[in-house]
Amino acid sequence: MRTMLSLLALGAGLSLAAHSAEIKVIANAGVTASSVSADDLKGVFLATKTSLSDGSHVEPVLEKSGATHEAFLKEYLGKTDSALQTYYRSLVFTGKASMPKTLGSDAEVVAYVAKTKGAIGYVGAGAATAGVKTLEVK
Repeated sequence: MRTMLSLLALGAGLSLAAHSAEIKVIANAGVTASSVSADDLKGVFLATKTSLSDGSHVEPVLEKSGATHEAFLKEYLGKTDSALQTYYRSLVFTGKASMPKTLGSDAEVVAYVAKTKGAIGYVGAGAATAGVKTLEVK
């Protein structure tokens, strides 16, 4: 029984590692940080933080849908897309935040992040990321 539980735990750890390997967190080249904590990343994308621990002001950029979007939400925010949309709508309704920029593809996210000061987003691991900086999530 212990062996089976150990194998399940190991499998869960490998599954989590596989998901994070499928996602790259990217930022505008003007962002000075080279890494971001998972808590800071969650705070930025849930509009509870507007800067990283190094003081860099950031604005989140989302993808509209797809496997990368779903994996990012599950791994870093702990939300489904519909739960995130409801969350943002409540922030907008109460005047606490505005809807983040939402784009349709990895290429659109990279292009927007490259030209927008302080932008931070995510793309699939295989996406071309010329002109942006990839942040390590710790």
